[in-house]
Amino acid sequence: MDVDGTIFIQLGLFVVAALVMTKLLWKPYLRVRGERVTRVDGYRKDALRMESEAATRMARAENELAEARRVGSGERAVARAEAQAREQTLMAAAQAAAQSALAAARVRLDATVAGEKARLEQGARETATLVARRILGREVAS
Repeated sequence: MDVDGTIFIQLGLFVVAALVMTKLLWKPYLRVRGERVTRVDGYRKDALRMESEAATRMARAENELAEARRVGSGERAVARAEAQAREQTLMAAAQAAAQSALAAARVRLDATVAGEKARLEQGARETATLVARRILGREVAS
């Protein structure tokens, strides 16, 4: 291989081509690639931040839900106790009313029985007097 003056021309053309390629292709490629990497990293950071915010919101919502359940459970227990107390009051009032009605019915029944007993005794005396008068054939004093 002969080394002559064309090597310098080829070297010059290579340097010019490298400068042109660097200016027109390599630098824009590196700039676009850097922007893409920066953008992807930004998106990753945004995604991590959003994920962290979502986890925080979810934990807060779960805490609020647990608190609401606890409060609801307490209120349900209070309402149940109040309902049971009201039920006991109503049952006691109903039993008292039933006992009062039963006592009044017994008094009426006793009065009716006493009245009927007196009427039957009177009827029995009259029947006994009538039977004795017929058997004896004369008036009988009662």
